[in-house]
Amino acid sequence: MTVLGLLSVIALVATGYAYLTYHQAQGDLHTSDVLAEPDTPDVKAPPADDGAEDILLVGVDSRTDMQGNPLPLSVLKTLRTEQTTGINTDTLIILRVPKNGGKPTAISIPRDTYVDVPGGGQAKINSVFGVAKAADAARLRASGMRDQAAVERDSDDAGRRALVQTIQNLTQVRIDHYAEVNLFGFYLITEALGGVQVCLSHATQDKDSGADFSAGLHTVTGGEALSFVRQRKNLPRGDLDRIVRQQTFLGSALHKVLSAGVLTNPGKLSQLTDALRRSLVLDPGFDLLQFADKAKGLASGDVSFETIPVITINGRSPDGQSIVEVDPKAVQQFIAGLAGRTGGGGAAAGGVAPAAYYLQASIDGVPCVN
Repeated sequence: MTVLGLLSVIALVATGYAYLTYHQAQGDLHTSDVLAEPDTPDVKAPPADDGAEDILLVGVDSRTDMQGNPLPLSVLKTLRTEQTTGINTDTLIILRVPKNGGKPTAISIPRDTYVDVPGGGQAKINSVFGVAKAADAARLRASGMRDQAAVERDSDDAGRRALVQTIQNLTQVRIDHYAEVNLFGFYLITEALGGVQVCLSHATQDKDSGADFSAGLHTVTGGEALSFVRQRKNLPRGDLDRIVRQQTFLGSALHKVLSAGVLTNPGKLSQLTDALRRSLVLDPGFDLLQFADKAKGLASGDVSFETIPVITINGRSPDGQSIVEVDPKAVQQFIAGLAGRTGGGGAAAGGVAPAAYYLQASIDGVPCVN
């Protein structure tokens, strides 16, 4: 989800769209000091620079806006999140941009990956943000903070910092920048684009995500687009097949962002810029103009999608949860290889191949997925 928001901004900047509008958009974007190093003794220092600029892209199922205010019930129903409690990270992607000018790579991390968490213990990686946020919100209320919107904003920052620490510990990659989009932002961006074309090789349904698609080509937007990228039930490989959907959707969306129909349409550009202003969270040091210059491959759509190697998608945690098991060493070797160093590529020995390896045939150039 966040890749779409970030690449939309980069596409606007890198293609010369209204320099003044860029500065206005950059100034209006919400920032979070997520990369500040905590002074607690149990938190490891960030890994050293490894030859790539690494951006953590996060999609969250938050039910508040950028100011910490609750979304209206009508919006939650559209997003199909009105019955959900807590907050999870539905999408986790590390965007690696080699400093030697190599091709950028977007690396997905399955939401159920079982990892070590800050403070000790293990948990699914998608719960790290929410658990840290809840703990900090309780602390803030206990300290006397009564402004609920402020509690939401401050505790979000605590959740983001815990997530960054967890990702760095798992991958041994130093996160240089952070970008986040919530479900409502994803909805707004797809609406601004006028829909994104996707293809399914089989009909599928899932009442939890709201997915109800026939086989073949579809142009999805808003709630339908969310259903497409969030479905994981009734798919052969669960979360890994959902990642395939996210990756193919993002590839199609990037093509749409870069098309003349969007970049030469003042109305669409204005709507897209407004959607980004209302939904994208960045770290304060993330200068989009400088980044667009470094990541020229993104502006042309030349970005590859990968998934970390996993051991099994059918693991069980000690308390009985369904988890994705990974070997941290294999994950670290794989990701290091994508910065131009040795290692990387393919699945871990004896493990499950990355999701991008399972793309099916295409219709009219759009890759079909299960």
